[in-house]
Amino acid sequence: MSNSMGIASVFVLSSLLLSPLAMAEESPAFVARNAEFAAVHQEARDAVAANKAETVKDAKQTASKVSVDANADS
Repeated sequence: MSNSMGIASVFVLSSLLLSPLAMAEESPAFVARNAEFAAVHQEARDAVAANKAETVKDAKQTASKVSVDANADS
């Protein structure tokens, strides 16, 4: 009997403690915070993509310069 009461009390307490988190998903502040996080992450993704494209472009320019220099030496 006391074992089932202990399990029931743990369930009730955990429900009471976790209910604010469940409500937070619906609050305007939570939605605004998630939108801000999404915007920051998108900016970071764009910056990484631009940096990667610039690195590839620089590598191609360096490779073509090395090729031109090698042809000039011949």
